[in-house]
Amino acid sequence: MLRIAALFLFLVIIPNKTYHRDYHENGKLKSQGWKIANSKEDFWKFYHPNGKLMSQGHYEKNLKKGYWYFYSEDEKLEMEGHFKNGQKVKWWLFYDKNEKVNHKCQLKDGIKNGYCLKYMDEELTSAEKYRNGKKIKEWFSFSSFKKENKLSDLK
Repeated sequence: MLRIAALFLFLVIIPNKTYHRDYHENGKLKSQGWKIANSKEDFWKFYHPNGKLMSQGHYEKNLKKGYWYFYSEDEKLEMEGHFKNGQKVKWWLFYDKNEKVNHKCQLKDGIKNGYCLKYMDEELTSAEKYRNGKKIKEWFSFSSFKKENKLSDLK
C-alpha cells in the first residue's frame, strides 16, 4: 500500500519536467530548454534561423528571470541584463557592433528609469536621467554630473 501511495505522489504531485526543442522551418534549432507542463522553466537557449545563438537565460513559470544575454545573427553580444517577472530591471548593458559597451541604463518594468551612461570607444561621453521612460536631465561632464547626483545612485 505504501508503494502505491509513493507512486501516486510521484506521478501526480511531482511535476513532469521534460527537455523541449523547437525548430525553424529550415530545420535548424530554434529553441531548447526545460518545461514543466507547458511552462518554460530553468535554462533556455534561442537561436536565429541561421543556427547562431540569439539569446540565453532562465525562466520561472514561463517568465524570464535572472541574467540574460542577447546576440546578433553573427553571434556578437548586443545586450545583457536582468529580468524579474518577465520585465527588464536593474542595469542593462548595450553593445556596439565591435562588442564594446555603447551605453548602460537602469530599467524598471522594461523602461528606462534612473540613469543611462553613454560611451564611445569605452570612454564615458554623457549621462542621462530618466523617470518612467522620459528623459529629465543630461550631463556632458563628469564634474557637473557629480555636483547634482550621488555616485551611490549608480548602484
